[in-house]
Amino acid sequence: MTNLARATTAAADRPGTARGGARAVPQAPSPQGAMAAALKDAALAALVMLGLSFPILLLRSDVGSNNELVLTPRVPLVVAACAIVFFGRLAIAFVRGAWRRSHPRRMAAASPVGTRPVVGRVAGLLGYALTGAAIAFPFLAAYALGGLTPARYWIDLAILVLTYLMLGWGLNIVVGLAGLLDLGYVAFYAVGAYSYALLSTTFGVSFWICLPVAGIMAAFFGILLGFPVLRLRGDYLAIVTLAFGEIIRLVLINWVSLTNGSAGISSIPRVSFFGIPFTREDDGFAATFGLAFDPMQRIIFLYYLILVLALVTNAVTLRLRRLPIGRAWEALREDEIACRALGINTRNTKLTAFAIGAMFGGFAGSFFAVRQGFVSPESFNFMESAIILSIVVLGGMGSQVGVAIAAVAMVAGPELLRRLEILQVVFGEHFDPNQYRLLLFGLAMAAMMVWRPRGLISQRTPSVLLHGGGSPAAAPAEAR
Repeated sequence: MTNLARATTAAADRPGTARGGARAVPQAPSPQGAMAAALKDAALAALVMLGLSFPILLLRSDVGSNNELVLTPRVPLVVAACAIVFFGRLAIAFVRGAWRRSHPRRMAAASPVGTRPVVGRVAGLLGYALTGAAIAFPFLAAYALGGLTPARYWIDLAILVLTYLMLGWGLNIVVGLAGLLDLGYVAFYAVGAYSYALLSTTFGVSFWICLPVAGIMAAFFGILLGFPVLRLRGDYLAIVTLAFGEIIRLVLINWVSLTNGSAGISSIPRVSFFGIPFTREDDGFAATFGLAFDPMQRIIFLYYLILVLALVTNAVTLRLRRLPIGRAWEALREDEIACRALGINTRNTKLTAFAIGAMFGGFAGSFFAVRQGFVSPESFNFMESAIILSIVVLGGMGSQVGVAIAAVAMVAGPELLRRLEILQVVFGEHFDPNQYRLLLFGLAMAAMMVWRPRGLISQRTPSVLLHGGGSPAAAPAEAR
């Protein structure tokens, strides 16, 4: 017998290899084995939850009558959390097994070249639906609650969501399109807020003049951050950007003569309708347009102002992605070495990403200052950067619609959970979801890493598509 025949016979006799050299299809596990594996996995997940909940959920810290620390055990809460994790993991295993049995793996037919993916179409329709809902939201809330005043809480919450959405879209340029991990994005947010606060309180400059100035100042600081990190990538880049954010916060605290230190800047002038104040006087907004004065007029204007700013951020991002600079960002994200080999100036590419992303952060900071009427360094800590980065990662880096969905879920989610009475029935009348906000963020991040590692909407539509005949032609990219 020749060596070739011996090798063929040995390969055919191996376990899992059929006669003729074909690989045998692995057999599906028996129902008893699948049940045992699901129970083992659920028990392990519940055990991990028990270990994580020991210092956080088990003990509640209170201040006693003599200012001493009082620890109150909450065993039922820990048991309920472990039970939820156990049965939830078990349900996920059953659903996944049923899906695999009903949808066997098969070769997916390749989509025709030059056609838009179905995911891109759905994302586009979802984006238009979210835009229409955002435009009509104040009127829908007023209609549902019987007036604008009862709906103020929800309109204020929507303003907060849109602010974080604008910040998420700005950071998405740096992280999602250019692939530069930035942990200090809140620094540009602070630069924009303090730019408006200082210019308006010191020199009396109006908001409409300070808005572009705040964006320019933030872009300048973005370029200052970009130069030292041109040769850095990955973890080293993240550490330097984190340090930059902390440096800005410490400067705001210690430069007392300029920023008033930890006390912050108060009495910041309110926004006006292009010079017309929202007051009761004869030159106010209501009297000018023949309307009855209502304090909610300023809140509604603030809502549509941040909505316009967010939509402008989205439109500019989509437009830039179709331009050569946007394609250079995507090339830099995929492979910096190949990008440099193609003759792309990586230095200018990185600097433009930092500058443009920082500019939108400065716009959002200016709006934050005019809405709050007060700014302080405590509003711009690292936790804000972590929340904005979490919105980008959960939504899908490079996905505009995904970032919008993640912003609504992460900012408005805890507030909506607070309104659910069933949670207070289960966990007690003093249960507040905001106390477990960071825990919910951690669980959401862990779940996304397991099931959706590229985010909620991970579809990346190329900026250039090949149409019939094989000739390259630029196509409208759905950067969502």
